[in-house]
Amino acid sequence: MTRTPPHDEAAEQAVIGSALLSPRLVAELADLVQPSDFYRPAHVELWQTVVELHASGAPGDPIAVAAHLADLGSLGRLGGAPYLHTLIASVPTSANGPHYAGIVADYARRREVAELGSRLTHLAGSNSDTRDVLAAGRAMLDAAPAPAWPSPMPLTARHTPRPFPVSALPSWLADMVSAVAEFTQTPSDLAGCIALAALSTAAGGRLEVEVRGSWREPANLFTVVVLPPGSRKSAVFTTLIRPLLDAEAKLIERTRPAIIEAELALRVAAKAAERAANAAAAADDRGRDRLIADATAAAMTAEAITVPPLPRLIADDITSEQAASLLAEQGGRLAVLSPEGGIFATLAGRYSGAPNLEVFLKGHAGDMLRVDRRSRPAEHVDRPALTLGLAVQPEVLRDIAQMPGFRGKGLLARILFAVPENTVGRRRIGAEPIPMAVSSAYADRLRAFVLGLADRCEPAVLRLTQEANERVLALEHDIEPRLAPSGGWAHVVDWGSKYVGAIARIAGLLHLAEHLLGGLTSPISAGVLDQAAEIGAYFAEHALSAFDDMGADPLVDDARHVLGWVERSQTERFTKRDLFTALSRGRFRKAADLDPVLNLLVGHGYLRAVPSAERRGAGRSPSPAWLVHPDVLRPAGTVRPISAGRVS
Repeated sequence: MTRTPPHDEAAEQAVIGSALLSPRLVAELADLVQPSDFYRPAHVELWQTVVELHASGAPGDPIAVAAHLADLGSLGRLGGAPYLHTLIASVPTSANGPHYAGIVADYARRREVAELGSRLTHLAGSNSDTRDVLAAGRAMLDAAPAPAWPSPMPLTARHTPRPFPVSALPSWLADMVSAVAEFTQTPSDLAGCIALAALSTAAGGRLEVEVRGSWREPANLFTVVVLPPGSRKSAVFTTLIRPLLDAEAKLIERTRPAIIEAELALRVAAKAAERAANAAAAADDRGRDRLIADATAAAMTAEAITVPPLPRLIADDITSEQAASLLAEQGGRLAVLSPEGGIFATLAGRYSGAPNLEVFLKGHAGDMLRVDRRSRPAEHVDRPALTLGLAVQPEVLRDIAQMPGFRGKGLLARILFAVPENTVGRRRIGAEPIPMAVSSAYADRLRAFVLGLADRCEPAVLRLTQEANERVLALEHDIEPRLAPSGGWAHVVDWGSKYVGAIARIAGLLHLAEHLLGGLTSPISAGVLDQAAEIGAYFAEHALSAFDDMGADPLVDDARHVLGWVERSQTERFTKRDLFTALSRGRFRKAADLDPVLNLLVGHGYLRAVPSAERRGAGRSPSPAWLVHPDVLRPAGTVRPISAGRVS
């Protein structure tokens, strides 16, 4: 051919520009167009880079792509950073990206047809027999190479969740979170989530948010950060929790005189009651009734004296029974804060042999908790407020989903998960320590927070301004469709149903952190509600990632199960009948149950449907067949031959 092959350079630019503008579109666009479909070589390499970055979970914005190409030494060859901005400028709207991808894919097919036509034209102009030319043409069509495999997309097509929105915190708290993250070279998510748990500890049991009517949310949170070992979790915990321990020591110092006085009064009253009882026992019939009455009054006086317990804000390795007792002793306030996740195994029954989640379920919801003891009458807490702040390893996250009752009874639905990017291996050595002014401001305010609320018997009730209430209504309208059976949160409907309530709780904590005790008499503003909603959106993204890791989406879980069979069997081609025969009937009861799973795997590039053979003669149609992406059949970073044949 002497003319330029058919192509549309503007459409190619628009596809890449759409992906750079909206990285969330990459999975959808990659299903429509492959790198080899682009005509311009620079576009082939650029699109391959964008797809690979997305598949690895790395950012795909123009700055990240330019930095990656610069590291590879190919940025200048591909047009430099200015050309990336040219690609973005060529996009009228990224929403049309799939349309542009269809244009690019269509021109790629046209070029294939043109190439075949050119080769047939060449044969027709030769001295070959026309029957030979036709046979050669059919052979060319049959032997036309299958489209190249693009890199498969992650099954959930989700990016690495956003970093913690530090700017949504009050300045004194934001400064401390940023300084701790910088000094420890840890993701800001860890310090941010523990800082929220620290606020929850300080306010627990003393603060409620009235959303609307009788809808009230206690201002206590369950936060869990997922990070691998060696991530300096303990250092972050120690730094951010120390002011709470200092405040606990202050409370003990303030309460100790009352404890001593009550213990002394109790001993005196007990001795008096004992003497009165002895006198009544020794009296004759004439004076016994009066002495018995005196002894009874003395015993009741002794019984009425209560020795205050030593104040306790924080527990670490604790059983459900111990947590219930401490909640009763501490007037309903307690926090379980730990850089480890051993508490989950304890709740699952490591010591008792049976899961015991009631204390944590009621401690989050604020429902009345009754505690029975052998040595004393039953005690109860009207409004328990339990705070949970943990940092767990990824293996723990996957384990807790399988623990009895954790999902079914609603414990996981109450947790605000954070799954940040691990910084190990990229940490800066010799980071600046936390400025003294920053740590002092944090410690002073947090201690004032604790001490100022400690003596309250009834929780302070924070209300919303009218504008803030409208923000909550808008959130509810936005979230409700996502909880429908076909919605994006259908597989986490239990968690999503508590989402708006969690934002209200966060708003209450941010309001009081901003105004301290002066905020007890003022309503929560729309601005604070917006800040809480920004933090809530962060937790929503991370919850989807966490539940995905826990296998919360049945379809994705089934797809991974099928991929597991493919990897084990090392089959490069299989039929639906092969697959149904090999897999468990407990998971797939009918062959039709495989259809949505296979469609998902095809859509994400792990499988490719084989054209059905034409049915000849009697009998049933051949079973549909699929080819397997080569990357599925070999571990990452290795090259080895793919075994032929099928496993039935």
